Amino acid sequence: MRKKLCVVLAALTITTGIFFPPARAEAIDAWGIAAQALGVLGAYHSALGAVLALGNDVNAQVQSERQDIAENGRTHNARDTALIDTIMQRLVRDGDYVLRVNSLPFTWAVTDSSVFNAACYPTDYVSINRGLIRGLNGNVDELAAVLGHEMTHGIRQHSAHNYAKAAAQFYGLSFLNMDAGLMDWNKLNALVGYSVAKNVTLPSEYEADEGGFRIMTSAGFNPGGGAAAMARMGYYLTYVTQELAEYQDPTQKNLPQDDFSDHPATERREEKLAGFMTDYSAGHVTVADRKTICIDGTPLLTVTWTDEEYDNSPENAYLAAGALARAFHDYDSPAEWGLSVTRDGGAVLSGDPRVNELLVYFLAKEKAGARLVELVHHAYAGEAQSGAREKLRAEEKTRADARAAERAAVENADAKAIKKMRENSDAYSDYGDSERALMLMERVFASPHDESRAVSYVIRARAYAVRGDWTRARADADKGVAEDPKDVYTWLNRSDVLRMMGDRDGALADAMKAIETDAKNPYGYLIAAELYDEMGEQEQARTYFAKLYAVEPKAVGRIPDAYLESVDKRAYEKRIKEQKKVREEKEKSLREKADKKSRPADGGK
Repeated sequence: MRKKLCVVLAALTITTGIFFPPARAEAIDAWGIAAQALGVLGAYHSALGAVLALGNDVNAQVQSERQDIAENGRTHNARDTALIDTIMQRLVRDGDYVLRVNSLPFTWAVTDSSVFNAACYPTDYVSINRGLIRGLNGNVDELAAVLGHEMTHGIRQHSAHNYAKAAAQFYGLSFLNMDAGLMDWNKLNALVGYSVAKNVTLPSEYEADEGGFRIMTSAGFNPGGGAAAMARMGYYLTYVTQELAEYQDPTQKNLPQDDFSDHPATERREEKLAGFMTDYSAGHVTVADRKTICIDGTPLLTVTWTDEEYDNSPENAYLAAGALARAFHDYDSPAEWGLSVTRDGGAVLSGDPRVNELLVYFLAKEKAGARLVELVHHAYAGEAQSGAREKLRAEEKTRADARAAERAAVENADAKAIKKMRENSDAYSDYGDSERALMLMERVFASPHDESRAVSYVIRARAYAVRGDWTRARADADKGVAEDPKDVYTWLNRSDVLRMMGDRDGALADAMKAIETDAKNPYGYLIAAELYDEMGEQEQARTYFAKLYAVEPKAVGRIPDAYLESVDKRAYEKRIKEQKKVREEKEKSLREKADKKSRPADGGK
């Protein structure tokens, strides 16, 4: 989809310029070549590292969603939210993919934007506009293809790598231009923008289309959903959209190359996705002229327009063909199809009734049931000679082996990566997201390189406590303390778990053990102070807030007003002054709004 990209070269424009070989290449000396190489390499690694680090930070992921919602609003349509939640949960749970060691679990939200768009941020936050849901008419399989596409951007970390490549191209061409003096900077910027769109972004879009197809089919969605989504998207962006930036000029559909955008032409994407569907069916199922479904080149039926306001025959054809592709893929013999011809001349078959719905409808409409039975038997009979099924399974095994290697690499994560996973899991618990916290801890416990299993136990204990699973939470917390009572964080985390469980006495005892273990760690004092405050023991609370402040003055923001005055009177007065200023500014703003409403409109008396 037309996703948002965080790109350092945002000011660059894409033009129709063509790159000609430099006329003065001989002017580049050894210094220029070295500077170019070092500059490009440095720019690439610096940009890549920065975005990868951002993408592996839970706080940044949360901020991604907050910024998106602040800009576009959250949808008010509960059905849209439930629809996307159902699709994303299934893709995340059942899709066959592997997140890299330095990637976060996916999060998502539906915005109130009317723009036909979805996007995956570098933080693996997926933004889905209500305009996309409306544009695809809420079709489950088409949305699954789009969301699988966005997930692939995250899985392959396209934003980070594209950003880095863009920066490298900019620096490389800048060095070249400084040495050779080929063009002015405006032309250089245009050239870089064009090069990035064609050589960096476009390939990743094609990769995301294929990745999305693999994820959505492995999760059980209709294999025709991707091509169907492109068919509808092509119509929408040409005849429906009110957004100039989205509009696709129908006169530009037959360009000899992808249009001058950072996304492939919709027609080419449709063709490629239809090709993936055919391959998925062991080569048996094709769609001719975007409406006639064929098995091994022989027409089965021609799909017609249904109840849409536009000719949705191509969309219907791909979805009906996708049901056939699913059956050819999943069943190794005709008997497994469970085919039976119905009284109305149609046919029914095994499998997901939702995926098969359109196929069954058109089989009855065209009275093509008997023909389907004949073509299916003929197709399997020909496989012995063609070897189509063996080829399909061999290709799938190659992909499965690649994913197994990726999974092994994640499970073999080094100590540094494991530490970051723990930190991210703990951050998810702080935000109340036990599901993702536990997902990350599964990866931690799968690695043989965890240098602090005791801390891992107590971090997982916090996640269980957030979920309300008190039995597992207490068991893990006890294991952590037993394995390494000299690590202050085992006591601190068990204290937090006990506090969540309502055991204040136990939590306070562990806080004291944390202080005894490491008197310089501020968290023991903070937990003890807050617990004493909750228990109504104000003098003890004041004592431990004072100890907290002595160990870590920067923790002044965690000390309530009731105790800060006695801990640091100057800091207390400063805070009161700031609070007063904020109140006054708020009151002023409210008065100005009230005055504005009370004034008569222009021309009034």
